[in-house]
Amino acid sequence: VQLQASGGGLVQAGGSLRLSCAASGNIVSINTMGWYRQAPGKQRELVALVTSGGTTHYADSVKGRFTISRDNAKNTVYLQMNSLKPEDTAVYYCNAYVVTVVGGLRGYWGKGTQVTVSS
Repeated sequence: VQLQASGGGLVQAGGSLRLSCAASGNIVSINTMGWYRQAPGKQRELVALVTSGGTTHYADSVKGRFTISRDNAKNTVYLQMNSLKPEDTAVYYCNAYVVTVVGGLRGYWGKGTQVTVSS
């Protein structure tokens, strides 16, 4: 299973970006999909996640500004980021818990995409 993330970049404070992450491979089903981020010198932290049923959860720091969604037909998760702040600067990683043809449920990570917000 591979997770391919895209959509990062450089944006001014107050701007918007949309991240996408597509899962591919011998996928039977995908449970929770989510986005994490890691800023320099900090631990990786959860940003948002969405279950297969559409239930969402957000970190307090992004509530009201970020929206996570998924397209199950495309095995893709999105993160719409609005009102970006310099403290949102980080490498963003997508994550998915996938059931594969081989069997079993396990988590997978994408390679990460850089988001930089200038003040």
